[in-house]
Amino acid sequence: MHFRATLFFLILFFFFTGPGARGQLLNDPAAIKTIQGALDKIYNYEFAEAEKIINQVEGKYPGHPVIHILDSFILFWRYLPIKDNPVKAKEYVQKLNACLSAVEKRFGKDSRDPEAVFYVMVARGYLAMMYNYKGEMLNAAGEGKKAYNAFLEGLKLISKNPEFYFTSGMYNYYVVIYPEIHPIVKPLMVFFKKGDKALGMKQVETGTRLGTITKAESCFYLSHLYLKYEDRPEKAVVYMQRLVDQYPQNPIYLMKYIESLVLAGKYDEAESLMPPLKRLQTGFFPASWHTFQAIILEKRDKNDTAAQREYLAALRLPHDDQYTEEYTPMAYAGLARIAKREGNQSKAKDYYKKCLDRAEYTSLIKEARSGR
Repeated sequence: MHFRATLFFLILFFFFTGPGARGQLLNDPAAIKTIQGALDKIYNYEFAEAEKIINQVEGKYPGHPVIHILDSFILFWRYLPIKDNPVKAKEYVQKLNACLSAVEKRFGKDSRDPEAVFYVMVARGYLAMMYNYKGEMLNAAGEGKKAYNAFLEGLKLISKNPEFYFTSGMYNYYVVIYPEIHPIVKPLMVFFKKGDKALGMKQVETGTRLGTITKAESCFYLSHLYLKYEDRPEKAVVYMQRLVDQYPQNPIYLMKYIESLVLAGKYDEAESLMPPLKRLQTGFFPASWHTFQAIILEKRDKNDTAAQREYLAALRLPHDDQYTEEYTPMAYAGLARIAKREGNQSKAKDYYKKCLDRAEYTSLIKEARSGR
């Protein structure tokens, strides 16, 4: 999901700043405002309204590759997780291929025009995400490699447009962390420009302040970095609260906001926000709120019996490797802590092993390793 979002917003940046936009969108505040309005509608799950706005953009810029990408973005959010919907996943891939066809029609086959290269990179990047969702990491990395030069150009544009703080920051951080988490891609990474995790964090944070189009994405992914890798949930709370306040109908933002509150030890506030999340009875959402409720019962209420029941319930429910991947190891860690308090060290070690087999959050990895 991380690189997909980065690529999507690169589309918009190039649409605003690329060679083909000069004299058009760059000097068309109304068009920029229109696309921002479409994004706001998508984030807030108002898809019908977003489609109306995108149709306005298409009417003004017919045949432009960005229209197909915007359409794919709606599909991605509306049918989340799209990989589990074969019909819509096929339509999603068709939109991306339509983008590639539009690029060829507009610029010619194998054009080296910067804008043409850019949109080819974007479409292939989205296709790479489908490989990623299926766990085909080598194929995903191979597609991503084809998009590499566009990322390098984005790094050069950071001084010209503050929107590139987000994309540059994400590149600098993930080009380091991704091969650490997925060693299978390390041989491919030797050809990539080196990153800098600390610089990447600073750049994404700058994006939350200076970005316009990228403000929401900067907030979301900065909070993700704080939760997953930096073990600073109190910092994640700040940025997720901004998103929930602006996009109250977005269930992903609500879920991650509650997660950040729980991990920051703000149990009362987290519990007060749970009712709308608990109303989501399908997909991967029930596993999330059962996990959050279990942590609250365990750590705030000191009720191991009730907490154990919730952890086990969470493990029986569907999970998604993209959105709720860490709730499974969270549940195993909770069960391990309970087993230790019961004096069952063997059972605790077994749960911690299961936690470690799945965990990617540094905090969980540290706990599981020390508890084995």
